[in-house]
Amino acid sequence: MTTDRWFHGPLRSPLGRRLLAAFLFVALSSVAVLTAAALVGTAQGLTSAQQSDRREAAARTAEAVAVAYQRAGGWAGADLTAASAIAGAAGAGLVVRDDNDQMRWPGRGMGSGINGMHAAATAAVVEAPIVTEGQTVGDVRLAFTTTTTTTGRAVAWSWVLGAAAVALLTALVAAGYVTRRLTRPLLALTGAARRFAAGEPGARASTGGPGELGELADAFDAMADDVVRADQVRRRLAADVAHELRTPLAALQAGLEELRDGLRDPDTERLAALHDQALRLGRVVQDLADLSAAESAALSLHRTDTDLADIARTALAAYRGLLDAAGLRTDTDLTVALPVSADPDRLHQAVTNVLANAARYCRPGDRVTISGYRSGDFAVLEITDTGPGISADDLPHVFQRLWRGHRARSVAGSGIGLAVVRELVTAHSGTVSAASPPAGGTTITIQLPLARTARTDR
Repeated sequence: MTTDRWFHGPLRSPLGRRLLAAFLFVALSSVAVLTAAALVGTAQGLTSAQQSDRREAAARTAEAVAVAYQRAGGWAGADLTAASAIAGAAGAGLVVRDDNDQMRWPGRGMGSGINGMHAAATAAVVEAPIVTEGQTVGDVRLAFTTTTTTTGRAVAWSWVLGAAAVALLTALVAAGYVTRRLTRPLLALTGAARRFAAGEPGARASTGGPGELGELADAFDAMADDVVRADQVRRRLAADVAHELRTPLAALQAGLEELRDGLRDPDTERLAALHDQALRLGRVVQDLADLSAAESAALSLHRTDTDLADIARTALAAYRGLLDAAGLRTDTDLTVALPVSADPDRLHQAVTNVLANAARYCRPGDRVTISGYRSGDFAVLEITDTGPGISADDLPHVFQRLWRGHRARSVAGSGIGLAVVRELVTAHSGTVSAASPPAGGTTITIQLPLARTARTDR
């Protein structure tokens, strides 16, 4: 992956530049602080170790001088070459003085060692007492003319600075990667939103970004799908409404023009036909008004404690004449009380819409059965008919607006009744479903939450 792809992409957006700058600032600050801390700590550690080693060398040298002193029985004849070798191995020059501050080492003929020691103006001197048999008989002074910490510091500096360079490079790459991962879905989402607002319905983010950014892109795509779907439904609704209104309006217009031009006599039969077209037009308008009212039912519900079984019995009694006229037989199984907190008028409308749908599609001699029961914390009302049923292709769409399925041409109706039922039941926090087995018949199931008192009494 090239540098252009890594950095120029994120740097195209102000947010990307700010994120990259913030990440780099944090990385540089962290590396600088850690580097300084590492160097200071290393220097202090090397100095402490060096001082410890020098004190230990001085102690060993003093011990060797004490052994030579004891062997010689005094300073006269004491052989201090072993002590000098220990000091030399530690990289230091040795000076031995007795308790009278008289120099005992170097001896005569060894002035060059002393001169060398004095020449080292920056030499570090470490002293240690010479103790034998519990008495201090002098002291040793080790002058370290070489500084071993210089080499240690150089090594430490090289490693720390190398590690800092690697850390900075890693931070730069990580900052570029994270910035790109954060800004790429945002840029894609912004571009998709602009294209969608400009009239491109297929514009989607689809970035698969990390975490919440991916969820945001998915939410935008889902919202765009819903908007497109709603727009399609709106267009289809407008077309279907226009189609439903066009037929009776055209018939009314043609009939009135015939009467106006004297082509037909305004007899009772002709006026009755025009009146039927006006009624059909009124039914379509009323269905649309009912759907609009149902969609806003949640804002206008007048809830009260009522019995869903009583509502179903009342709706059946009110609609029995229409069912009898269609040649349908009716049965009920509503022996169980179904207390719910709901708007009785709205539920009555929902039940009558289902019964009207059964009367419209069932054949003479079919049976319509209303039954009710409790299921957990829900009241369930089932309206079952033995009619021809609903095809598997039409079943998922029966609650959509203006959907009348493959029998639309042979059965009158606007296809709004079950859509109203769905809106009214949903407004009551309930659910409605349809089932139709291959053998025929249809069952509409309405499920509503039981009233609180009914839940506690169970």
